[in-house]
Amino acid sequence: MKAIPAIDSSWPSQIWNSARQLAEVPAINLANLVPPGSRAVIVAPHPGDEVVASGGLLQVLAHHGHPLQLISISDGSASHPGSERWPKRRLSVFRPQESAEALRRLGLPLHSLKWIRGGFADNALSGREQQLVPFISRYLRDSDVVFSTWRADGNLDHEAVGRATAKAAALVGARFYEIPLWAWHWSSREEHQIPWQRARKLRLDTWTVARKRHAAHAYASQLQGEPEIGLEPSLSPVLLERLRLPYEIILM
Repeated sequence: MKAIPAIDSSWPSQIWNSARQLAEVPAINLANLVPPGSRAVIVAPHPGDEVVASGGLLQVLAHHGHPLQLISISDGSASHPGSERWPKRRLSVFRPQESAEALRRLGLPLHSLKWIRGGFADNALSGREQQLVPFISRYLRDSDVVFSTWRADGNLDHEAVGRATAKAAALVGARFYEIPLWAWHWSSREEHQIPWQRARKLRLDTWTVARKRHAAHAYASQLQGEPEIGLEPSLSPVLLERLRLPYEIILM
């Protein structure tokens, strides 16, 4: 496998490739993030968020033998409104299959991985937030370290799931951390909105980054848009380029 080349500076100016503070984010080692023996729980609003937001983290956790639990809140079937190529019925089956293939590409132990699928309707999670809290909390323990999307990520589903997960973790006494996802693609003029003082950098080696990118390409339904109905691809080229960064950013 070839080494990953340097990030191309020709991409649009966004926080992920322009923010000066990124270089100054302090590193954190895994033991300080997830203590030895603790279970890590990743709560993803949509299929694919667990890979795009934390595919490197998942690999590092699995490599060090941490028990893992994934909670996929929705099935992602509303990602292509109005599409004849990807109607809801097809996506409700296809997107979980894409996730299974993506996790396989990450090298996760699927035979022992506990994976909860919520089946909530995506693009409507903010209206179900009060129901999400007890749903998530029933799968948590006080010794868990729980990760979900940032509560100010700029996407209603991401923010609702982040808030619900924070409340669920607090109910059981578990540790909770947030991971920005959409926020990295805000304009560089908005970098002051990122809580940099809370940010920590988990470094990833070349192979871990490569596997994360390879896993993201398992989401075939998200790689191509439908210009004829005005749909852009969810996994755009610039988002895939961001996945080449050699670290994950965690908000402590």
